[in-house]
Amino acid sequence: MSEPTISELKEQIRKYELQLEQEKLKNMKQREKITKMSAEVVDSNPYSRLMALKRMGIVENYENIRNFTVAVVGVGGVGSVTAEMLTRCGIGKLILFDYDKVELANMNRLFYQPHQAGLSKVEAAKLTLQHINPDVEIEAYNYNITTVDNFDHFMNVLSTRSLSNGPIELTLCCVDNFEARMAVNRACNELNLNWFESGVSENAVSGHIQFIKPGETSCFECAPPLIVASNIDEKTLKRDGVCAASLPTTMGIVAGFLVQNALKYLLNFGQVTKYLGYNALLDYFPTMSLKPNETCSDPFCVKRQQEFKLREEQRLREQVDVVEEEKVEEVLHPDNEFQIELCDEGEDLPDLTKNDKNKNTGVKHAFPASVENQANEHDASNEANEMSSIPLEDLMSKLKNL
Repeated sequence: MSEPTISELKEQIRKYELQLEQEKLKNMKQREKITKMSAEVVDSNPYSRLMALKRMGIVENYENIRNFTVAVVGVGGVGSVTAEMLTRCGIGKLILFDYDKVELANMNRLFYQPHQAGLSKVEAAKLTLQHINPDVEIEAYNYNITTVDNFDHFMNVLSTRSLSNGPIELTLCCVDNFEARMAVNRACNELNLNWFESGVSENAVSGHIQFIKPGETSCFECAPPLIVASNIDEKTLKRDGVCAASLPTTMGIVAGFLVQNALKYLLNFGQVTKYLGYNALLDYFPTMSLKPNETCSDPFCVKRQQEFKLREEQRLREQVDVVEEEKVEEVLHPDNEFQIELCDEGEDLPDLTKNDKNKNTGVKHAFPASVENQANEHDASNEANEMSSIPLEDLMSKLKNL
């Protein structure tokens, strides 16, 4: 099958745009109704995708998803599916970055369609996503973030283009090269923004996601890939006619992991993974936690590490202060009606035989002693005293005579 010519592509684009305009006019009333429904939290709301999480007691306020802004850098195999999932979940605002165009080779994605060939990926994605959920605000930037001028604009967008005109809540990196990952890493370290890094292997049967909190976890530059650390150009790994990450299954799995953890982070439920891998050949899902490198070559990473260390020291000091304030000397037995005393081993026991009312209060014989028993006890005591006064030699001679 030969690739379409430029004129054919333009004609396809024109027909596609005309078709979209007709659909917009035809469904305007329906869209207005849906938009009104989306503004209300009701069971019939088709864009309340997360209501089930609230019903099951997992999420307290799923409506908060509409207040968040997420940037997706790279809308290829993983990024396009990620953007679609977030749109269907009702994210408040989505910012897309990419510089590639849609090609027929991209039809192995779960997102793009043949009539979109020739469009920039971000524009094609924006058209499709707005058709899926018109309530999501979408911005598209068609440029390479690794150039100097574009990098400055990229940082400005991350720091000012949220729904509240401040820093965005989360960045999802779905690019397929080291250079772009480094650009995202530098920007997030400098702006002190949390982000997820993701990727799929060249053979398309394994992938991973990694959550990066500047200063607290390892940044992407703390532990660079072996191929980069060995000073080998990653471009030499590319094979002619081979498109990395070309399996829709692997892309869908990695994108699912990515969005699932993004939702956990934004809506504050469950445990956000620090690193989660996937090996399709072995059905193996490794997890780990990577600590930052104190000698990281990124100065902003080192700065964030120092800030995090100070915060942790302050937190520990506050915990110690709270414990000391709450520490109260406990009285084990505030009420001791019978004045019972406990003595350590070897310590003289209190004398309970003395007729001392203060010491023996509440202590008495169960039965009164009879006169006969008292006399016997007295005679036994006198006999014992008499025996103790006899010399030992006399006692021995008496014993022999028995």
